[in-house]
Amino acid sequence: MTKKGDSRSADLVRQIGIITAIACTVGAIIGSGIFKKPGLMASQLGSPGLLILVWVVAGLMTLFGTLSLSEVSSLFPEAGGQYIYFNKSYNHFIGFLYGWAVFAIIQTGSIASIAYVFSDALGSFIHFPRLSPGLEAFSIPIPLLGSITPFKFIGLKLSTIGLLLFLTLVNYLGVKLGGAVQITFTALKILAIAAIVIFAFAVGGGHTANFNPATVNLDTGFTSIFLAFILAMSGAFWAYDAWVNVTYLAGEIRDAQRNLPRALIIGILIVIAVYILVNLAYIYMVPVGEMADKYLAGEKSGQPYLVATDVGTRLWGPFGGAFIAIAIMISTFGTVNGTIMMSARVPFAMSRQGHFFQKLGEVNPRFKTPGPSLIVQGIWASVLVLSGTFDQLTDMVIFVSWIFYAAGAYSVIVLRKKMPDAHRPYKVWGYPAVPIIFIVFALVYVGFTLYGDVTAFIRGETPLINSVMGLFLVALGIPGYLYWNRKKQGRHG
Repeated sequence: MTKKGDSRSADLVRQIGIITAIACTVGAIIGSGIFKKPGLMASQLGSPGLLILVWVVAGLMTLFGTLSLSEVSSLFPEAGGQYIYFNKSYNHFIGFLYGWAVFAIIQTGSIASIAYVFSDALGSFIHFPRLSPGLEAFSIPIPLLGSITPFKFIGLKLSTIGLLLFLTLVNYLGVKLGGAVQITFTALKILAIAAIVIFAFAVGGGHTANFNPATVNLDTGFTSIFLAFILAMSGAFWAYDAWVNVTYLAGEIRDAQRNLPRALIIGILIVIAVYILVNLAYIYMVPVGEMADKYLAGEKSGQPYLVATDVGTRLWGPFGGAFIAIAIMISTFGTVNGTIMMSARVPFAMSRQGHFFQKLGEVNPRFKTPGPSLIVQGIWASVLVLSGTFDQLTDMVIFVSWIFYAAGAYSVIVLRKKMPDAHRPYKVWGYPAVPIIFIVFALVYVGFTLYGDVTAFIRGETPLINSVMGLFLVALGIPGYLYWNRKKQGRHG
């Protein structure tokens, strides 16, 4: 008979193997970015050489971050990932701000936006109902953020919320079930992308001439090219994002000190290979100049252009567009599942540390999952879907995410000094060069992003400075930290 309080005292069970951990890493990263971003990046760069170089550089920097984080993950194989690492290397305040950002915007916003892409692709096969123009126009003003339109595209939004709640239930019923779904859909998305690459080079009728010239004419100016490269890097980083998510599952991975670093490194290497191959296939089939022109024309007409759909149509005719839509659905379904499963462990860990709602630290005694944390996460992500502002929110916090990524890499250096004698099952290759290179790159990226954001605001191209607003939204968690910290001290006082 289950006694009251068992759910709070129960622990998560280590039942995730290395294959599932790798599938979680790959599945969380490969979502909609590889299908949606290349057209935009082609319009920003105008060069096949630079387009491939962006994916290579972004992949290498992500790998350097992964190598750095792997050392810390082997030190603290606990549920919560970077939240725990920041507590250990810095203090509970930095850890809380990270955890708050993950729960409030970073991961829940990602869940909402990626699930929305799934429903958008589903709309290629079914017609979603819509309300009257008057109801769709109803808006609720939010200071500094614009306004939210909860009834606009209501059918699409309800489909998205249905997906979120279904996958929340799947992961509530057990980590093995969620892991099985993750392995299945990660395999399916890799097969779908492999089909695009193989058919493009085997029977696509593309041209190797599309890879020339390898670089743009430098008469346009080095500074302009560099800024365009940084701008395009944002698209690549969105596609590579979520590489830290598997660390949230550390408390449930078998032999986590060895298997977690392996899953991180093997997973990111797979993703880099997939992204480079599929972009080579895109360029082989569609010249970069044509990609750019079609993307810009689509932006003007309100009909978004996807390079993947263009390639699919050239390969398989009328059925090509349907194949790409199914591939996007498979890819985003797996990503949403993995992100739901992994991200819920952060508020769970925060609660266990006494810095969040106590209920969220409970484990379902039957299914051995952080049930309340999963439920609250699903509800909040659904609210973001209805708000219609989640894309803007994630744009704001991508900037903040890279500040935390730099802090994560720096924690390797901090812990080498703070805990010099601690057993490290994995030590970062190339220390200290690898973490330092990643930190410098991350700070340069953050700096140029802020610069571009501010100049766009000054020119009147955006109504607010997204990066600064991202910092503001994270700072909204400070009162919560003060409240829970005082409450925790009162219990121990």
